[in-house]
Amino acid sequence: MPCLGGIVLQGSSLTHSAAAERNRLLEKPKDLIDEADMLVSVYLLAVLASTGVEGAFTVGTDSSNVRVRENEGADLTCKPSADFGSTPRVEWKFNVLNAQRFVVFDGKPTESYANRVELLNNGVRFNKVTRGDNGEYECEVSGNNNFGKVIVKLTVLVPVGAPVCNIPTSVTTDGKAILRCSDKVGSPPPNYKWYKGDTLLPEDPKKFPNFKNSTYRINPINGNLEFSPVTKADSGAYYCEAVNSAGPAKRCKAVRMEVEDVNTGGIVAAVIVSLLLVALLIGGLWYANKKGYLPTRSESKPKPSVIYQPPSSRGGEEEEDGEFRQKSSFVV
Repeated sequence: MPCLGGIVLQGSSLTHSAAAERNRLLEKPKDLIDEADMLVSVYLLAVLASTGVEGAFTVGTDSSNVRVRENEGADLTCKPSADFGSTPRVEWKFNVLNAQRFVVFDGKPTESYANRVELLNNGVRFNKVTRGDNGEYECEVSGNNNFGKVIVKLTVLVPVGAPVCNIPTSVTTDGKAILRCSDKVGSPPPNYKWYKGDTLLPEDPKKFPNFKNSTYRINPINGNLEFSPVTKADSGAYYCEAVNSAGPAKRCKAVRMEVEDVNTGGIVAAVIVSLLLVALLIGGLWYANKKGYLPTRSESKPKPSVIYQPPSSRGGEEEEDGEFRQKSSFVV
């Protein structure tokens, strides 16, 4: 029996070892399966993100920046995802001067756009655009209690006209001179370049040896050329050039700017002459007053009142002689 018992015990130990080994072998494929599942999940998420399916209730467009020449047609697209339902509400708005104007409302173009805007399956079409249509347009979509939008920028291409230049003809050294250039026609807004004679002035003069001593600054956006301070070397003929992506560049007529030193001697001479004239004027007035040529104020005296008494009707010696004698005099 002991032997039998020992055999039984040994067999039992072998049975438990075999079960443990079997379980260990079974756990490896399970770990491999879990790892494979994780890799598949990551791959699916990457595919969904790249295709755009991951984000529900999205609004897209074929082009977020539409550029078209003036008086031509333009299509602005707006594509909502299927999550909004089969008949989502779509509205178009025009952002202008920090405000919004409806282009499409309640499923149709508004009154100001009715004659030149028509609805498409996935957007709107402008039959003819003008430079006033430049700006951003918002397509707003709502449906199934959700909301989304996309912004489309419309740029109407208009070539620049001849720019207007304001160039001073005379300035003084060590002062400040500003040359201005502007164009109100071009779209998109043009950039500006300045020339001195036939030489293009670089925007950053410090990068060029020939201009390292220059004191000017150019703003290519607003068209200003500023000298601060201006020197004698800045004298010359200047003109401006405006250019955008819609057409050829245009320039204004060249104007010569002269830089002159301050005429200190002339200023001093002018002051001295002014003082002499003032002194002569004062002296002339004093002399005229002394000689009595100037009118003086006389004290007003009361005028005497005259009382006349007729001669007495009573006779006397003097009257008998036929002589008239004044019985009373003027009384003051």
